[in-house]
Amino acid sequence: MISIRDLRVDYDNLCAVSDLTLEVGDGEVCGLIGPNGAGKTTTMRTMLGLIEPTYGSIVIDGVDVREFPREVNAIVGFMPDFPPIYEDLLVWEFVDLFAASYRIPRRERRDRVDRYLAVVGLTEKRNEGIPGLSRGMRQRLMLAKTLIPDPQVLLLDEPASGVDPQGRIDLKNIIKQLAGEGKTILVSSHILSEMNEFCTSVAIMERGKLVVGGRIEEVNARIMGASLLAVEVLDDTAAFLRVVAADPHAGEPVLRGGAYEFRFQGKAEEASELLARLIGEGVRVASFSRRKENLEELFLKVGAKELA
Repeated sequence: MISIRDLRVDYDNLCAVSDLTLEVGDGEVCGLIGPNGAGKTTTMRTMLGLIEPTYGSIVIDGVDVREFPREVNAIVGFMPDFPPIYEDLLVWEFVDLFAASYRIPRRERRDRVDRYLAVVGLTEKRNEGIPGLSRGMRQRLMLAKTLIPDPQVLLLDEPASGVDPQGRIDLKNIIKQLAGEGKTILVSSHILSEMNEFCTSVAIMERGKLVVGGRIEEVNARIMGASLLAVEVLDDTAAFLRVVAADPHAGEPVLRGGAYEFRFQGKAEEASELLARLIGEGVRVASFSRRKENLEELFLKVGAKELA
């Protein structure tokens, strides 16, 4: 996991990061969100030990970054924005080059290269030259390189920047798969629509400060004041409307696209109780879901600047 406490980073007279406290658990995907200059990349580079903090602590997977920077580099995979790539190599050669730099034995390297090319969906491109790869494929290739030492923690700086829609879908699916394997992932981006689909938590930064952070549903409850429930009812809508009207946490339902949507002020347990009451009253509920919170709405609600 990642634990950042009271982090401050100064450049001469400029405060790049101010008193940042953030935690990201195992298997979580945290979206580090903010406009250019918010302090996202500085935070990541400080986590890698590339920038000396003014004060504060960073502990990654139990290792203190300031005290044991070499150990941190062994457990963290970093994918920078627009990373350098060697155009004169084949796809497998590029990944193998980095595997060799980690002193992985030759006989093991081939298996590891092939494994991570498969993870990022580049097996068919294995023996092709890098110049023929699209921007999205290059990003996936860089991710394969990042995965070679099998890091527990991944720092991805603007991974979808310049990538076409299909490439973004591919990256989203890979990130979700890696999180499912228990890896801790911090993704820096200003493309909120894509991050909304795979992030479990969010940290919104502006001018070096954390504006708000936490699991998306918790942040939404604090900032937006209520979540949006969508319920599809097969019949007897009168009974449905009566039960919802009697719930003190529920707003007025509005029928949209075959489902009733309404604001709900309660917690998950209270939403579950509402569902039980509906079923107990004989309402045939076809679907009952909490809408995925929109990161763009959260970003604008906390008063952050409009993204470039």
